[in-house]
Amino acid sequence: MPDGERWRTFAAGLADRFRARFWVSDQQGPYPAMALDGSGRPVDSVTSNMGHLLATGILNADETNTVAARLAAPDMSDAYGLRTMSSQSGGFGPLRYHCGAVWPHDTAIAGLARTGHPEAAARLIEGILDAASAFDYRLPELWGGDARADTPTPVPYPAACRPQAWSAAAAIALMTALTGLEPDVPAGRLHHRPTGPLPVGALTITGLTIAGERLDVSIGTDGRIGSVSAPAGLIVEELAALRS
Repeated sequence: MPDGERWRTFAAGLADRFRARFWVSDQQGPYPAMALDGSGRPVDSVTSNMGHLLATGILNADETNTVAARLAAPDMSDAYGLRTMSSQSGGFGPLRYHCGAVWPHDTAIAGLARTGHPEAAARLIEGILDAASAFDYRLPELWGGDARADTPTPVPYPAACRPQAWSAAAAIALMTALTGLEPDVPAGRLHHRPTGPLPVGALTITGLTIAGERLDVSIGTDGRIGSVSAPAGLIVEELAALRS
């Protein structure tokens, strides 16, 4: 692209500036702060916001693994989805709007299945699915961040919209994580990256569209493709499973 090198240089500089200003450490190691305060000091609460970085390219491989591991730890992931704030942080409350509750779209954005932590991703997806059944499959805006071991069903957030559009859209992102499909239409390929045992069992998905044509695929309980009906000329290629 025109000026491509200029933009690559800009992106590298942005990553360096972000690294210098936002990364902090605690007893568990380094992680990105959620914000800078009015004086430019890092706000060092451990929150799900760092998961939004995983798909941006601003993190290197080691930083990606570090962020994914922090999100996969029980203080973030043992609720019905990903908590917005660690249960070990001073401001945590399971029904605090941005400081402990679970937002389903936030869990979906984390994308742990693609960062070498498929087991943690499966645990989070299981939490969302259990919550969905408790809410009659009409996912609300958010719910309580109580540990699954402590509550048989998620605690409703009193003022949550139900259903809510971006919560409903989270199902698409979660299905993408479960299937491990990565289309590359210009290259004529449909990549599949096995994500390990599926928390929902075997899947059969019909009526997808790729390159303007129909795609049907079945995936076994082990996360590998069992059968696929793809458009002519599209090569289905299995990639190596991600590992941390």
